[in-house]
Amino acid sequence: MFRLNCFGRKSHTFLPKIFRKMSSQPKERPESLQFPFLDDNDTIATIRESKTLFILRGLPGSGKSTLAQAIHDKYKDACKVISADNYKIQPAVRSAIPDDYSKVDEDLGDYCKRDISVLVVDDTHHERERLDQIFDIADNFRYQVIIVEPKTTWKMDCLQLKDKNQWKLSADELKKLKPSLEKDFLPLYYGWFLSKRSSENLRKTGQAFLDELASIKVFRKEAKALEDPKAKIDLTGYFVKRPPGVLHCTTKFTDYGKAPGSDDYAQQEAVKSSYGKAFFLTISALFITPRTAGARVELSDQQMLLWPGDVDVLQPAASLPKGSRAHITLGCASGVEAVQTGIDLLEFVKLEKAGNKGEEIGEIGGGRLLSYGNGLWMLQLSKKIEVRCVFSGYYGKGKLVPTQGGSKRGSPFNACIII
Repeated sequence: MFRLNCFGRKSHTFLPKIFRKMSSQPKERPESLQFPFLDDNDTIATIRESKTLFILRGLPGSGKSTLAQAIHDKYKDACKVISADNYKIQPAVRSAIPDDYSKVDEDLGDYCKRDISVLVVDDTHHERERLDQIFDIADNFRYQVIIVEPKTTWKMDCLQLKDKNQWKLSADELKKLKPSLEKDFLPLYYGWFLSKRSSENLRKTGQAFLDELASIKVFRKEAKALEDPKAKIDLTGYFVKRPPGVLHCTTKFTDYGKAPGSDDYAQQEAVKSSYGKAFFLTISALFITPRTAGARVELSDQQMLLWPGDVDVLQPAASLPKGSRAHITLGCASGVEAVQTGIDLLEFVKLEKAGNKGEEIGEIGGGRLLSYGNGLWMLQLSKKIEVRCVFSGYYGKGKLVPTQGGSKRGSPFNACIII
């Protein structure tokens, strides 16, 4: 009894302080709402300087609206949420996408035109046709897509969901929606997608390189062997038109799950835990060939976990160090596919491996200019560039868009396509 009274008498002055301290600490976010874009400071900062379209996907009552609210609370005035529920569009298995979505897309387009940093579309998104419509909007306004599904324990339990969904759908009605939501929705390719600010800075750096390269005597002599000697070499007009999508470094081409190894890659723990998370990529060089223009990326050990082991191969069967192909495409010549940029970079690596370090032409604004012959040029940056990016997927059609510029006919850099 004495001990109890003593404890109470001595501790009453500091117990309230302890309670105040405990109450002032932020509450831990429930596991169902633990995502990098809500908890990781680097990811939050990167998304704030990007244009990101979150597509929430799942059965009615699975927790999408709670997740949408959490994203809105985190990004506040930089975020707008569009919920299909507010447009009275009832989830159902449909033979065609209803006209009701025209108002949704009109409002989404208006927000995109205003360059709102974070947009959230809340719907079941169980139909590929409907998702394709949203991917087209994202492409048109250069938004990066992140598809998010709730982590609630009941997200696929139709018996529980029938009591949680606001549409009062029965368990049988929910089961009809379930099959298309059970399988992971894989992108055309996975990769690191640069923030808007990093993209703009890299484009400016690339443009400065091309402008300076085009004025160098040795380069002009090589290029003009194939064109009118009096013609101006306008590399900027070919390689640095604004691309329609987000600059990125591809990791795995999955072809929406049809490419070999796609499902295995998507199920890797490193891939699942990194999706929607920010990274810092290091760019060590810029390069051009008669076919492509790009930036060379150095991968860290952590980033190597996301890099497939079968892509650093140059035919016929020349295996190169893992990560050799890591790059950001800046432009492609007419008729050239985006995949060529990585193949071109492997040509540089192959030459380096054989002992050819390139002929040093001299110092230009950004570093040492090297010529490898046959139209292969590389700028080794004196100061490596660090860019912010988010690991995600590209889900659109991936169409190349021609630039408006062009040089004289016969130029080795004639009619470029920016991707």
